[in-house]
Amino acid sequence: QVSIATLSSKRSRNTTPTAAHHIMDTVTKNLGKNGNGNVVVVCQKQYVFACGVAVARAFPVYTRKTAETTNRNITISFVTPDDPAPLSDSDLSTLTASANAIRLTAEIVDRPRNEMTCDDIVKRANEIAASLPGVETVVFRGEELRDRGFGGIYGVGQAAETPPALVVLSHRPANATKTIAWCGKGIMYDTGGFSIKTKTGMPGMKRDCGGAAAILAGFEAAVRIGFTQNLHAVLCVAENSVGPKATVPDDIHILYSGKSVEINNTDAEGRLVLGDGVAYARKDLKADIVLDMATLTSAQGIITGTAHAGLLTNSEPWEKCAVEAGLISGDMVYPIIYAPELHFQEFKSSMADMKNSVKCFDNAYCSNAGLFIGSHLLHDFHSFQVLQWLHVDMSRVAYKGERATGYGPALLLTLFGKYSKSSMLTAISPNLPADTAAAKRPKSSK
Repeated sequence: QVSIATLSSKRSRNTTPTAAHHIMDTVTKNLGKNGNGNVVVVCQKQYVFACGVAVARAFPVYTRKTAETTNRNITISFVTPDDPAPLSDSDLSTLTASANAIRLTAEIVDRPRNEMTCDDIVKRANEIAASLPGVETVVFRGEELRDRGFGGIYGVGQAAETPPALVVLSHRPANATKTIAWCGKGIMYDTGGFSIKTKTGMPGMKRDCGGAAAILAGFEAAVRIGFTQNLHAVLCVAENSVGPKATVPDDIHILYSGKSVEINNTDAEGRLVLGDGVAYARKDLKADIVLDMATLTSAQGIITGTAHAGLLTNSEPWEKCAVEAGLISGDMVYPIIYAPELHFQEFKSSMADMKNSVKCFDNAYCSNAGLFIGSHLLHDFHSFQVLQWLHVDMSRVAYKGERATGYGPALLLTLFGKYSKSSMLTAISPNLPADTAAAKRPKSSK
C-alpha cells in the first residue's frame, strides 16, 4: 500500500514553513501501527531537520497494550530537489540523535507515575551521563536539599515517597568561552498538594515532568552531536504529594536565591523548584545564558495555543532568535508580555519577599508565573542584565490527545545550533546575540 500526502504551502507569518506540526498526524494516519514501513519526505534541504524530527514524533516508544509489543523497522528517506547531494554522515548522525531525543522526551512524559518516579528519572539521568564521555554529574537529594538551602525543591517534594532531587549534568569542553544552563521542571506527578486538583483536573499530571524530560534528552543529543560551549542540564525533580510532611498554605520557604516565599497555593509548585534551579545556574554554574523549560501554567494554552509554547525573556534579541528557531525546528514559540513593573506586584506579601501565586489571575498570569522564576535569577528586572534568560512555558504543547509530543529538544538544538559541531544545525540556526551583550554594557561611572 502506498499513500501520498501533500502539505499546503500556505502559512501565516507565525507558523513554520515546513508544516511540521501536521507531519506527525499525516504519518500516523497513513502508515498505520503495524509492520515495517517507508517514509519518503520531499522538501527543500533547509527543511530536512524539521521534517525529520516531525516524522519521529509519529512513533512513540511507550505502550502497555499487550497487542502492540512487536518491533518494526521504519526507513525514512529524503528527496531534496533544490540540492540533490545526499545527506552526509554528520547529517544522518544529527537526525538520529535528534529523533532519539524527541522519542526519549515523549517516553518519559508518557510513562505513568508508578513507572516514572523521582528515583527513575534520577537513574535515567545518571545512565545517560555515564554514556557520554567527559560529562560530570552532581545530585542532591532529600534532606541534603534542605541542608544546602534548596527550599523550593525540598518544600515541594518533602511529602513524597521518593525524595526530591536536583540533578545537574555538565559538559565542559576545552576552549569554551560561554556557559549555558538549561533548567527543566521535573514534577513527576502533581496532585496539587493541599491545594488539591479535582478528579477531572488531576488525570494527565504525569506530564508535569515535560520540561525536565526535554532538557535531559536535548542535553544528551547536543553532547552526542558535539557542543563547543559549556552546557549544563539542571533537572529540578520532585513529586507534589499530600501527606503529613507536605507543605501547606501559609508556610514560608527560603529558596536557593536567599529570597523568602510565602506559600498561598501549593499547586503553584513548578515555579518553586525552578526558582532553585535557575539560582543554582547563576550562583554555582556561573551561567551566561539560562533557559528554563516547564509545563508551568494552563494559561499557556489559552494565550499561545496548542502549537506554540509561550516565551518570556529579558532579552529582545534572544526573543527574536527563539521565535526564529521555533519556526525553523517546528517546536514553535511565541512571545508573552514581559512587563515586570506592571505584573510582579501580584506576588506582594506582608510576611515574606513574595508569595508563590498571584492575587489576580486575569493580569497576565502566564507572564507572572515566568517572572516568579526570573526573580530568583536576576538581581532585579530593570537594571542592565549581562545574564540572558529565556523561559519556555510548554504546558499545552507537551502533549496532543493522550500522547506526549516530544516537544523541546528540536527547539534547543536549533536555537543553540551555532554552538554545535553539526553542519546541519549550524546552517539552520539563527545568529545568536550572545556576543553583543558585553559590547553594549554601559560603562560604570567613576
